[in-house]
Amino acid sequence: MMKFVHLGVAVHDIDQAIPIFTDLFGYSLFKKPIVDPVQKVMVCFLMTNNSSTPEIELVSPIDDESPINKILSKEIGAYHMYFEVENIDSVLIEARTKGCIIVSTPVEATAFEGRRIAWFYTPTHQLIEVLENGTRQ
Repeated sequence: MMKFVHLGVAVHDIDQAIPIFTDLFGYSLFKKPIVDPVQKVMVCFLMTNNSSTPEIELVSPIDDESPINKILSKEIGAYHMYFEVENIDSVLIEARTKGCIIVSTPVEATAFEGRRIAWFYTPTHQLIEVLENGTRQ
């Protein structure tokens, strides 16, 4: 089973984007910007007081080689959905049998205290991030 947790939003500048989501949409910053050198991005997390409202992950590039630059060049903002899973390997096997394309096999993620993440595209062109085990800190 997968639990929908956040929507990833690509931005050019996290510091400029935070006030838009806090002032306009009522989100609060709950995890300050951090750099993930493996993913070549800076990320931060926003949430509301309503536990049924998904979190928002703002993602910006840290250099010219960041994969987020490609998304930003197409003027795409919301670009991935994030789910927490019990067993990342079995989820990827199941995704592949459903016609999904595995974009990234499991790697440790700085933004998630070293827990493993992976990425895949669905046949209907959604980018999905999965995080293995545990609750967020």
